Amino acid sequence: MLTLPIKKKWFDMILSGEKTEEYREIKPYWTKRFEKVFEFAPWDGYPIGDDAREVMFRNGYGKNAPSFTAICTLDVSTGKEEWGAKTGKQYFVLKILEIKEVSL
Repeated sequence: MLTLPIKKKWFDMILSGEKTEEYREIKPYWTKRFEKVFEFAPWDGYPIGDDAREVMFRNGYGKNAPSFTAICTLDVSTGKEEWGAKTGKQYFVLKILEIKEVSL
């Protein structure tokens, strides 16, 4: 399962249901990590399909850091400024469909 660190502000907003997407910059580092979990097109290196996968989000790096597991899809698009994205910039967008487990 893919585990991603996330800032407390976004962590809390996702758990409250206010934020339904999480963003990561389109860089080789994130592409390699996402390719291990999601299907990517070989011709352009972008995710394809609407396959949903479990992703763990952690607020911190410690063994006992608060976390939750969510069912997510991955796409590439622009994000919302109020959720941390820059206007007009393309991101990997994890769409959070369902929160499965929460450990606080």
